[in-house]
Amino acid sequence: MLGHFDVTEEGETCHVFPVQIYWEDTDAGGIVYHANYLKFTERARSDLLRGIGIDQPKMMTEHGQNFVVRDSAIEFLKPAHLDETLRVRTTLLELKSASLRLQQDIFRGEELLIKSRVRVACLQKNGRPARFLPQIKDSFASLVNRSGATV
Repeated sequence: MLGHFDVTEEGETCHVFPVQIYWEDTDAGGIVYHANYLKFTERARSDLLRGIGIDQPKMMTEHGQNFVVRDSAIEFLKPAHLDETLRVRTTLLELKSASLRLQQDIFRGEELLIKSRVRVACLQKNGRPARFLPQIKDSFASLVNRSGATV
């Protein structure tokens, strides 16, 4: 796990994931290409799952379930540039029986660059929705209890 858990100014538990900006992340002007912010938030979600004890390959092979992004909304406030270090702050907003909503904001220092929300669903191998396994729900519930998210 590269990231760590922290508490926001509002007292919510969040996961903080560092991102270093490399040449490959930018356009010809050295500004981060817009689609790469999706990659940064995806990496942060994967790291968060590791941090709460969810083994995604095992979840798929042993239980036939995986996570998929159901929808995502991004607001681009300010650009990031080559060689900057950013951080993705992920907070659980809502936990349901087969999906969850996350707030994933990207900061440069204390400066908010990107505001995003994502809904993640749990699916079976056949593509149908699946309820979270009890141990998966418990892992997410540990964040709910600390963050004040709705269940």
